[in-house]
Amino acid sequence: MTIVPVNDVWVRVDAEPAILREISDHFTFDVDNHKFIQRQTRYRGWSGKIHLFKLQKQILYRGLVPRLLEFAAQQGYPVENRVPDPTPVCADIPAWIAAQTLPVAPRDYQVAAVHTLLTHQRGIVLSPTGSGKSLIIHLVTAAVNAPTLIVVPTTGLVAQLSSDLRSYGCPATDIQNIHAGLPKAQQARIVLSTWQSIYKLPPAYFAQFQCVIVDEVHLAKSKSLSHLLEKCETVPYRFGFTGTLDDTQAHRLVLEGLFGQVTRVTSTHTLMAQQHLTPLRVKMCVIQYAEDRCRQVRQLPYQEEVDAIVTDPARLDIVALTAAQCTGTTLVLFNFVEKHGKPLFQRLQDIVGDRRPVYFVSGDVAADDRERIRQWVSGHTHSVIVASYGTFSTGINIPNIHTLIFASPSKSKIRVLQSVGRSLRLHESKTHATLIDFVDDFRVGRHVNHTFRHGEQRAQYYASEKFPFTVMEQPVDVWLNVLQKRRVNPPE
Repeated sequence: MTIVPVNDVWVRVDAEPAILREISDHFTFDVDNHKFIQRQTRYRGWSGKIHLFKLQKQILYRGLVPRLLEFAAQQGYPVENRVPDPTPVCADIPAWIAAQTLPVAPRDYQVAAVHTLLTHQRGIVLSPTGSGKSLIIHLVTAAVNAPTLIVVPTTGLVAQLSSDLRSYGCPATDIQNIHAGLPKAQQARIVLSTWQSIYKLPPAYFAQFQCVIVDEVHLAKSKSLSHLLEKCETVPYRFGFTGTLDDTQAHRLVLEGLFGQVTRVTSTHTLMAQQHLTPLRVKMCVIQYAEDRCRQVRQLPYQEEVDAIVTDPARLDIVALTAAQCTGTTLVLFNFVEKHGKPLFQRLQDIVGDRRPVYFVSGDVAADDRERIRQWVSGHTHSVIVASYGTFSTGINIPNIHTLIFASPSKSKIRVLQSVGRSLRLHESKTHATLIDFVDDFRVGRHVNHTFRHGEQRAQYYASEKFPFTVMEQPVDVWLNVLQKRRVNPPE
């Protein structure tokens, strides 16, 4: 077997046809939920598998070379690996970091992360909320000191990361922000962009960069984003950052192929123990529905069950009353704008009146308006934000969030843990953060409904992250009676 570099994305594998087929089988995986995807799309003949080795062209993502070498060793195949070893940016990276003028001293794990990335020229940092990811990005871009493309998922994160880099000493003239309506031609050493703004551009656009950094890299399983990274054919430095990866092997290997191996620098539990993050308390509130209602929902497919939940008037009141009675800044996350988010926002406004400000954020709200809301809320401690998961579950920095409410059911590990991170940043106004997780119980007889199972899955996530949680189960009318007797909290 001979491994030949094609570019900074691909390698070609030369071997006998039988060995190539073995490699193809080794790098073939079932896509998670592939049967559901097949039912929902017109591609009913699709096998439900992902093939990371392109057998016809004999090519594999360059980041998967270590996995390929492991496979060859297991099978006893001799290998000639022509992929050159990476060249470190400098001889003594920790000493270089120590010589930098920074407003804060880097923590040990931040230094270790920068050292690993710059030594291997590629890699993924698994770095939870509050671990100082933006400082790692600043140090990496300063050390590479070459045209760099930083890709983030939302326009809010473009502005936020740009501000963070400037606060660490990066000159404003070195940073160019790109999102809808802004010019895309490179005008600065560091180009910060949403992936949606540039993924359709040709490979020639990406050839001008020497380094590509993707924040919230777990989103790279999206075809559009992975195709963007495949266009970076001549970009040798490739770094990804995320707080969470899902548990599917195919997802992890796609990311490793595009960026390199994953390094976990620290954990949320460790950061809490070191007082770098706010302790979290989880309250799982199980809403038990009447038996006749359970029998109505029993036969519904998953999406129709979710629709029944988010449009239920009593449940809407429970969520709105709970948010209105929370102290401090409260973030309520929902999934569906028209049928859930907007009615919930209106109900909250009806309940609180002019006693406290309530803000609504979805993808339809302009990026500048979202940033103004974020900045205003960050300076006050009695606001309620009703926001979609898509806009506020990832990366948004509002340190004074005291209470987080999951208003919509979800089982995605990434979405759940990324959302939890919104409440964990330190702030002088809080000693702990609270997550209120609503679980909808339509169990009847032996039947267990979809969203109740998802609630059980979220409980496993909390347990694995060592978040203490309690479970309270009450019939829907009891929840309402208790909440209606409590008063709405007064303004600041």
